[in-house]
Amino acid sequence: MAKIVIDARIIKSTTGRYVERLLTFLQKIDYKNQYVVLIPSRDKDFWKPTAKNFSVQICDIKNYSFAEQTKFKKQLDLLGADLVHFCMPQQPILYRGKTVTTFHDLTLMKTYNDDKNWIKYKSKQMIGEIVFKKIAKKSDAIITPSLFTKSDLVDFANINADKVTVTYEASDISKAKPQKVKLPFEGFIIYVGKHSSYKNVLRLAAAHQKILKTHKNLGLVFANKLDGATIKHQKLFKKLGYKKIYFMGQANNAELAWLYSHCRAYIFPSLMEGFGLPGLEAMEFGAPVVSSNATCLPEIYGNAAHYFNPLSVKDMTKKITEVLDNKKLRAKLIKNGKTRLKKYSWEEMARQTLVVYHKVLDVSA
Repeated sequence: MAKIVIDARIIKSTTGRYVERLLTFLQKIDYKNQYVVLIPSRDKDFWKPTAKNFSVQICDIKNYSFAEQTKFKKQLDLLGADLVHFCMPQQPILYRGKTVTTFHDLTLMKTYNDDKNWIKYKSKQMIGEIVFKKIAKKSDAIITPSLFTKSDLVDFANINADKVTVTYEASDISKAKPQKVKLPFEGFIIYVGKHSSYKNVLRLAAAHQKILKTHKNLGLVFANKLDGATIKHQKLFKKLGYKKIYFMGQANNAELAWLYSHCRAYIFPSLMEGFGLPGLEAMEFGAPVVSSNATCLPEIYGNAAHYFNPLSVKDMTKKITEVLDNKKLRAKLIKNGKTRLKKYSWEEMARQTLVVYHKVLDVSA
């Protein structure tokens, strides 16, 4: 029996779904090892263990802070873990115990968000590049959610590909009972997610305005937290005179279930992703997916999406319109989406992760 610490400080962030599902399914498959899950006090009621070999310890140390390199290291040292799984790259560089690190993507290194202070963001990138490379080299094993991210990380950090394991994520919000969302229009396309610059929302909005020439009543719904970047776009679209765009704010699973079930298509315009979970969620509810052909997205969606060049508003407009107008194409995408979903499983992800733990710990399953 080993003592495994899981750094779950990001459990309520945009990548928190991965952490929550990992913990939930590890409880169902591992009754031997002792787990200590580190969660911020503000999120202590968000996830609670159901298995006797899992416990929670509070950790209020912020990501990318100086305290992360000092106080967090001290907390880990006191825990005396046989293995620590950091669910994000940020961690104490000087921690010397056995570690597994999950790298979801390299967007911090390769993108810029124009709603951020340029100097601060570039400084964060410079520090991040040093830290990420050191962490990639010192980690005993690394987990990525796609082959694309694995290849990207191997090239970025110049590490051996053999230490990196791909564990695909999955979608499982279909159990949520749909809750109708009041919209200012009936037919609509939807994007779910952040409005960071690399998400390419500006081109999606421009494409939607062109589509309105032939589909006059088609709305565009943005479902995400109304943060700084989102509000900035909201003001910009109003200034530009854009029509039939609705910012609904954060949607819960029940609302997402309804939106995915009733949308004409789910659009994913992103320039860079590590996995692309929202597209799978849309497939789960029978929504045809029209996606960027960038980075990992063709790997994850396969033949279950209609792809466009994310740098071309013209191509985006064309491909979305094709899915709206072509019934056979829509039916094919929906059918292929149902099949594609069978490739992914949160439980299998947890099992593969446990195999990585055992490998690092040098024990048999």
